[in-house]
Amino acid sequence: MAKNDGKDAKSEKNDKGDKTGNDAGGPAVPPAIIADLVKRVRVAQPDKFRLADVDPSDKLGLERDKDLLKEIVGEIARQQELLYAEGRRAVLVVLQAMDAGGKDGTIERVFSGINPQGCQVHSFKAPSAEELSHDFLWRTTVALPQRGHIGVFNRSYYEEVLVVRVHPEMLERQGIDSGAVDKKFWEERFESIRRFEQHLTRNGTTVLKFHLRISPEEQRERFLERLRKPEKRWKFSLGDIEERKLWDRYMEAYEAAIRATSTPEAPWHVVPADRKWAAAAAVAAVLHDTLTRMDPRPGPVPASARKAYEAAEQALLAEAPKGGSKG
Repeated sequence: MAKNDGKDAKSEKNDKGDKTGNDAGGPAVPPAIIADLVKRVRVAQPDKFRLADVDPSDKLGLERDKDLLKEIVGEIARQQELLYAEGRRAVLVVLQAMDAGGKDGTIERVFSGINPQGCQVHSFKAPSAEELSHDFLWRTTVALPQRGHIGVFNRSYYEEVLVVRVHPEMLERQGIDSGAVDKKFWEERFESIRRFEQHLTRNGTTVLKFHLRISPEEQRERFLERLRKPEKRWKFSLGDIEERKLWDRYMEAYEAAIRATSTPEAPWHVVPADRKWAAAAAVAAVLHDTLTRMDPRPGPVPASARKAYEAAEQALLAEAPKGGSKG
């Protein structure tokens, strides 16, 4: 590797504000902490999963520690740079939650330290007329991350088996007779999603799915905060109150979707989210664990180009000012 103005690797990291806390580039966060967080939130046995078993206020064995999240995010930033340099695989992060569930805040806490050149966030609102004229997977498919990138979906194709299941009348806008929808219809949508995610996995995109689980009381408090603070009022919609009345139906839809679509290649992670800091730590831990297992590495310099690289290095060294480099 060519030198950078006479600086060694350590000083270069310090100049860039290295976030890993480890000059060798190895993990700074104890692997046991990461493994424990992943185990606590991953749906390992979907056929036995019950949403009611997940306490939204669970601290996941953690105490509030800003340094822990900072260290995990720092390592993710380093791993993402390697993923980008490798350019062969991608990661898709899907975030689903009830209104005020913490999707935006989680994105800010976990992904703000990642180079935006290799990470894109897509927020999916109500579908447009064009989107409704295609199949239900179309609008999210065109936003999938390219190789070397991390893509974040703030809501996703799962809206089609969550919101639309609670409000089947929405299917009319897709040209589907809502009166004819039965259990088989939703099973077929689940099957389409499973196959879609299998396709992504086979083609190099790792899919990580998160349900940020909050309690009705926490949602009430967050709604009140939005109403009382002018700078947050834009996040509140009067429709949120009507949707809140359908809480039990939404929980049934979430549980059914998670049970039907949590697979070994694309598992669901149900994250207690009443405590925003714990939720962010859990999401970051799962992403860090995934990237560690992927172990992205830039490809070696092709043999045919090695002499050219060596010549380029020598040419740059020859341009060094006489009398030595600045120190």
